[in-house]
Amino acid sequence: MKASEQIWRKTLLNVDASINEAIAVLNNVSLKIVLIVNSDGELEGTVSDGDIRRGLLRRLNLNSSVELIMHREALVVPPELGLDMVMHLMTANKIQQIPIIDSHKRVIGLHLWDEINSPSPHKNLMIIMAGGRGVRLNPQTENCPKPLLPIAGKPILEHIIERAKVEGFSHFILSVFYLGHMIENYFGNGERLGVTIEYLREDSPLGTAGALSLLNPLPSEPFIVTNGDVITDIRYSQLLQFHKQQNAIATMAVRSYEWQNPFGVVSTKGTEIISYEEKPISHSYINAGVYVLEPETLKLLKKFQHCDMPTLFALIQENSKKVVAYPIHENWLDVGHPDDLRRANVGI
Repeated sequence: MKASEQIWRKTLLNVDASINEAIAVLNNVSLKIVLIVNSDGELEGTVSDGDIRRGLLRRLNLNSSVELIMHREALVVPPELGLDMVMHLMTANKIQQIPIIDSHKRVIGLHLWDEINSPSPHKNLMIIMAGGRGVRLNPQTENCPKPLLPIAGKPILEHIIERAKVEGFSHFILSVFYLGHMIENYFGNGERLGVTIEYLREDSPLGTAGALSLLNPLPSEPFIVTNGDVITDIRYSQLLQFHKQQNAIATMAVRSYEWQNPFGVVSTKGTEIISYEEKPISHSYINAGVYVLEPETLKLLKKFQHCDMPTLFALIQENSKKVVAYPIHENWLDVGHPDDLRRANVGI
């Protein structure tokens, strides 16, 4: 119960709270769990990152009640249970936190499997697509590849690598084309950053998936692919874990996008007005440019043939394989325009 002799109290959230408040607790406390309690301090349920994402996929919004997503049958233990048994329960149930409750169901502590400050090393490859021309960012990209454009004094690509390294990823492959020699000269073999970096060299633009056909040898584990211009606080290890739990062949990170029609929308049947909605908001998910793929997906690619990632996902589905969406609520920015670059420099 040491972990958490005091900090666990910050994970407590009243049952009347919103999903947005639960996200704030997860982000601020970093214990990967929210304990939902009533006014008497009794445990009503728990909320994890996965619960939030499943709620978002059900079209709940950030103002929805946390009751709609909380797990009501959470595994709990009494304070007298020995640590050996607690660790056994965590291992058997593949969980990292177990609430401690007294005989009245009141929360009095939290057992943690502490992997936050000492992440487990990942054998999984991380492939970063860094070959694009970045035409929309001209003139900045006339003599500098987009992934090397600086944000807060460091190239975009360096931010991506350093964030992944913190989570235990150490083997990176960069797919390069436009001014690729500049990227190779800057990063080299990765020794300066304490990681291993290799390169896929495109002779012509192969798209966001086509460059994967150049992999040799093929990976033996699921691997992460990210666009080289995506700045995000996404936890790559959680994305990988989600992919495995879903038994998916391919996972695409998606971002909620809302667009408000600037006009009132009229629905009609013939000449009769059926309904009228003032400036309605449309909701959809957009591709966030981060993926997890199983090695078998590479069999669908033809070497040296252009292929974008949405096309690869369609091919996977045509082969009756499972593809899933991983909704992200973390900070995310696709640095595609000069305004995006300015926002990234202000926000990072």
